[in-house]
Parts: sequence; C-alpha cells; structure tokens
Amino acid sequence: MAFWNRRKPLDLAAATDAAHRLKPTLSWPHLVAMGVGAIVGTGIYTLTGIGADLAGPAVILSFLLCGVICACAAFCYAEMATMIPAAGSAYTYSYSVLGELLAWIVGWSLILEYTVAAAAVAVGWSGHLAAFILAAGWNVPQELLNGVMSGGIVNLPAILISAIVTLLLVIGTRESATFNIVLVLIKLAGLAIFIVLAIQAFNSVNFHPFAPYGYGATAKGADRNFGMLGAAALVFFAFYGFDAVSTAAEETKNPGRNLTIGIIGSMAICTALYVIVAAVAIGSMPFHLFSSSRNEAPLVHILSLLNYPLAAQIVAAAVVIALPSVILVLMYGQSRIFFVMSRDGLLPERLAAVHRKRGTPVLMTVLTGLVVIVLAATLNLDQIASLANAGTLCAFVAVSVCMLVLRVREPGRARPFRTPQPWIIGPLCIIGCVFLFAIGLSALTKWWFVIWNAFGLAFYFAYGAWRSRLARAGA
Repeated sequence: MAFWNRRKPLDLAAATDAAHRLKPTLSWPHLVAMGVGAIVGTGIYTLTGIGADLAGPAVILSFLLCGVICACAAFCYAEMATMIPAAGSAYTYSYSVLGELLAWIVGWSLILEYTVAAAAVAVGWSGHLAAFILAAGWNVPQELLNGVMSGGIVNLPAILISAIVTLLLVIGTRESATFNIVLVLIKLAGLAIFIVLAIQAFNSVNFHPFAPYGYGATAKGADRNFGMLGAAALVFFAFYGFDAVSTAAEETKNPGRNLTIGIIGSMAICTALYVIVAAVAIGSMPFHLFSSSRNEAPLVHILSLLNYPLAAQIVAAAVVIALPSVILVLMYGQSRIFFVMSRDGLLPERLAAVHRKRGTPVLMTVLTGLVVIVLAATLNLDQIASLANAGTLCAFVAVSVCMLVLRVREPGRARPFRTPQPWIIGPLCIIGCVFLFAIGLSALTKWWFVIWNAFGLAFYFAYGAWRSRLARAGA
C-alpha cells in the first residue's frame, strides 16, 4: 500500500499487544490538574503586561477570544480522544483519519510544541533561580547558569530541573500526576492571593479608553501587532498545553468520561482565570503602569505598587516553585507521542518498550528527558521557542479536520462525547488557528517551521515510509 493511502483502522488505533500497552492509572482530577498545570505557567504572570501594552484594557477581550478558539479546539479534542482512547493525541487521530504521511507531519510538529517548549520553560525557571541565587549573595559562576549560546558554559539549573522531572515520570504516571496536583494548587494559590488583594483597588475609571489602539491588528514595528486582535495573536500562546491531556488517553481509567472532564474542564478553568486576572490587573491601576515596558513580572509589580511587598514575594516564589509542573506535563506529552510513533514503526520500535511493573515507557521517557536536557543546557531558546507555537496551531487544525472528516465518513460511529454544533465549532477553530498563525508568528518562525518539517519528511522517506508497521503489513 502506498504511503499516501495508509490509514490505521479506527478500531485498531487503541488496540495493542500487552508488551506495548500503557497502564491506566489516571482519573479526572489528575487530568484536570495536568491541563491546568500545562496552561498556567509563566504566561499568565507575564502576558497580562505584554497584552496590555498592545491592546490596553481590551486585552480582556483578547484573552476571551483566545479562550473561545481554544474551547473550540478542546471540544474537538474531547470527541476524538474519547473515540480513540489511545496515546499520541493529534498524531494518533491523524493516522487513523488523514493517513500516515499527514500523521507524521503532525507528530513531527508536536515535537516543537512539547520538547522545545519544555526546554524553554526549563531555561526560564533557571533564570528565576539565578535571580534568587544572586539576591541571596551566593557565589555561583555565571558560566554555570547560562548555556553556550547565552555566553556561558552550561546551564546547570536547567539540567537539574529537567533531570528531576524525568525521574518523576520514570517512577510512574500516577505518582508524577499526583505531584503535579500539588504544584498546580501552589500556582492557583498565588493567583488567588493576587486577585484578593488587587481587587480591593479596583476602579472602573482604569478601563477608559477601553481600546486605545483599536480592535484590529495594526503593525507598528518590533514584530508586534497592536490592537485587540494583535494582542490576541500573542496571548493565545498562554493557553496551549491542554492538548497534553489527550496524550494520557491510554493511561486514563474510564476515558469516555474522564477525558471529557479533563480536557474541557481544564480549558474552562484557565479561560475564566485568565479573564479574571486580566480584569483585576487593569482595574487596579492604569495599564501603562504595569505594561511589559515597565516590568516583566506585571502581577508581582502590581502588588508591589499597591504596597503589598510580602504578597509580591509570595507570588514570585509560587512561580518558581510551581513552574516545573509545566515542564512535567510537556515532557509527559512528548514521551507519549514519541512512544506511539515508535510503536507504529515510524521510529525504532525497540524504543516503545513498557516497564513491566510501572507500566510506563521508561526508555522513551529517559530519551525525551535527555533531549530536553541537551537543549536547555546549551541553547538560548528566546527565538526558537516560538516554534512551539507553530506546532500547537498545526495540531489544533489537524484535530479539528479529523473531527469533521469522521462526521462525514462515519456518522454512525459511537461517540462518548459529541462536539456541539460541529460544523460551526470545527471551522471556527481552523479559521482562528490559521489567523493566529498568519498574524501571531514572525516570518522567521514560519520559515523555520517549514525547514523543520522538510527535515522531518526527509527522515520519514528514509526510514518511516519503509519501516512502519502498516508498510510492512502491506509488503
């Protein structure tokens, strides 16, 4: 069978032999925490100021618009994940609906979302820790706090946190998911402190003018688009990560129920949280006082200006303590996608071994950890981290297309969760993602995304196209 015609049958997508089957241990609280843990990272603590810089008070609508687009994607993910309760997320759905070649492109693009983003967060966490080390007066050479591309020798803190997260994932899925719940509660507590204190200074006067830069997306240099839509293209990237929940489908107990709660629940919580935090921040003082041009940590800065120095320190500490939850979920998602691609033969199958007692892909988890460690320890990811955004948008479009195709191809198939108004939700997600790709990504990022996939296709035609299980079965 030619590679462009190969599709994994839907009924076999979630079926595999015992030696390569992951152990179901997760319930809906683990999945909700996983989604919130991936979404609520440095984005909410920094993008409020950046978005306000671009849109003024209208950044509230920017967050709401992004929430609507991601909610559409979440509905599509919930339908596909409950229909095909297998690891692999968008890659797995694409393999069964769109074929092997497009599935490879989606899976290869997901490497950008998970691996590069995990390394970028590790570097960001290292920066916070470095600031703490300097403030404490500890004599640590700067060469050991920055990678080679940043003027140092090796980023030891980034190595340390990546290694710890890898160890947690190796120990077990349920154990790491439970630890993630603790980290998520710390992050939410920090945001709750901000809301309770900042809302006391709320003044509706600070919302006027509501859209000082308009509602469109007007380019004004610096590779940024001002206005409500311009800010939306940027703050969208504070939302992605909930799709990592779908990678846990194979390790979820009662997936038809728990995956729906995990995907849609985490998305709803984070959208409401983002809008509330943005509204409270803007209502507490004029937006130009905490915009990104003034401070890179706007929430902490607001608390300091409101004369809550202790609370500002607590919120800053919560970021440092709980940020590893983002790394944990991203590395978890990447290891499962690598695992399924290996199980399908598109990568070496020996990497898809599952530990007998733990029921986790230990070898693939360690390999994923090593890749993240190398990237985080050496590179300056400020520029290439935006590639993760391109991978995310590609995955969202693929899942929406898969949902629509199956509605036409197999309308009678059982669907534990059905996307409401699919012919509105699906196209809205696709159009929104294409718009954000066009407006929110720089020309350089788009070119790198094309180059990355060109390299991936070269690898696919050299190996996967001939070594996949479907290729060998056809032969």
